[in-house]
Amino acid sequence: MERSADWMDTAQGDLEHAKSDVKGGFYNWACFSAQQAAEKAIKAVFQRMGAEAWGHSVADLLMELSKHYPVSEDLMNGALELDKAYIPTRYPNAHPSGSPQSRYTKKEARRLISYAQEIIEFCTGLLSEDR
Repeated sequence: MERSADWMDTAQGDLEHAKSDVKGGFYNWACFSAQQAAEKAIKAVFQRMGAEAWGHSVADLLMELSKHYPVSEDLMNGALELDKAYIPTRYPNAHPSGSPQSRYTKKEARRLISYAQEIIEFCTGLLSEDR
């Protein structure tokens, strides 16, 4: 069953969640939600292609997608930064001290949200081309 619309809807929801977390001061969760939004947007494209998308690395997923569509260096650089938010945003033992909540800033969260937004827009464009 083709469910790319469901994946993209979830990606958009994760992006809105990230923005909400910035407003609430939960910058670590905003960073994680931005990573999740980008991951799910890319998986929406794979879903539409009828291909299997495995893993949680935004950069790896984009690299695989680049075999079918051109992916800019800027998009890949954003993906690499988003990947750094997958685990350490949630686990205290990922840092030498302090909780993840004390390790992320509003500026960082906004930057990661902007990368996720760019990836979502890229994927939305690919999905609209395939219709």
